[in-house]
Amino acid sequence: MSVRQSLLAILDQGPCYGYQLRAEFDRRTGSTWPLNVGQIYNTLDRLERDGLVEKGDVDEQGHVYWRITDAGSAEVRAWLSSPVERSQGTRDELAIKLAVAATLPGVDVGEVIQTQRLASLRQLQELNRAKYAGANPDGPEELAWSLVVDSMIFATEAEVRWLDHTEQRLASHPQHAMALELSTEKPKRGRPSKSDAASADAADRAQEVTA
Repeated sequence: MSVRQSLLAILDQGPCYGYQLRAEFDRRTGSTWPLNVGQIYNTLDRLERDGLVEKGDVDEQGHVYWRITDAGSAEVRAWLSSPVERSQGTRDELAIKLAVAATLPGVDVGEVIQTQRLASLRQLQELNRAKYAGANPDGPEELAWSLVVDSMIFATEAEVRWLDHTEQRLASHPQHAMALELSTEKPKRGRPSKSDAASADAADRAQEVTA
């Protein structure tokens, strides 16, 4: 999630002060990703450094209003017109946890999967309850918030399907055959060679295709 571009996009509608920016961000995301004021002002400082925003008027309460520059507006347009680039390779904690657990002697990976599945299903129930709790589903704030919740629902449903898929794949492999003992080979110090790095990249891409 890009806090930077999100705050810029809000400022593109008009000047705001720090707490106002946080409130506007929450209105559009249903407080799904709550931001603290320190994070808001740290981001504003960096945006000012980069010439994308500037300090404007100060009201009677001492609120400093930030306003977007022409360069900032151009970055908002570029952000909205560009796809979100997903990072190469996986760093998903759950995927790594199961991959490691599957190779550890004496670990019941089926139990690990079942524990995660129950937690994921509980989260899915909570998300679905939250989705239908809105009093005005046609209002702009409710619609914006529901888009975020829908994304989380689809992601959780996909996680449950992936857990089912992983359980089925592991069921065809005896647990003892999956265990990896500690290697006796002494790894070399320093950065991996280009060939090793290329092999790691290829493995990452293969994992993305099969996941």
